[in-house]
Amino acid sequence: MTPDDDLPHHRPNVGVVLFHRDGRVWFGRRAGTPGPHNWQFPQGGVDEGEDLEAAARRELQEETGARTATLLGRTDGWIVYDFPPGMPPHQSRNWKGQKQVWFAFRFEGDDAEFDLAAHHEPEFDAWRWGYLDEAPALIVPFKRGAYQEVARAFAHLAAKRA
Repeated sequence: MTPDDDLPHHRPNVGVVLFHRDGRVWFGRRAGTPGPHNWQFPQGGVDEGEDLEAAARRELQEETGARTATLLGRTDGWIVYDFPPGMPPHQSRNWKGQKQVWFAFRFEGDDAEFDLAAHHEPEFDAWRWGYLDEAPALIVPFKRGAYQEVARAFAHLAAKRA
C-alpha cells in the first residue's frame, strides 16, 4: 500500500469483497473473457470528488444488482497493480495501472437480488459463492499480487474451506 500522491499515473479505483453470511465470498465471471483466470470481485473507477465508500456501493450495485450490504471494513491506503505490456489502449486508457481501496461488505439480502444486467453492459455473465483464499488463483495473473493483499486483509472475515 502506498500514499495516494505517489501514484499519479494509476487510475483511482475501488474493489468490493462481498461476504455471504456464512463467510463465503461473491465471485463474478467476466463477460466475454475466456478462462481459466476470468473470475473476480466487483471493482471500478472513482468519479472525480466521489467518496470511496459511495463509489464501492455504486460499483457493487451496477455490476451485481446487490444493494443490501453492510460495511465490514476497508483496506488502508492503496493496493496497486500495473497493467501488462501490450494491453490495448481502450482498456488501459493510458493509465500505468490501478490503485485501489478495497471494501468488505456483508450481503444481507436474498440471492434473487443479484441481477448482472442491472445497469449498463454487464461486466459479468455468471456468479457464484466461493472462498476468499481461492481469489488469487482465479484472477488474471497481473492482478494476483493485489488479490493476495486483499485476501490477507480480509482473512479474519472469511469462511475456511472444509
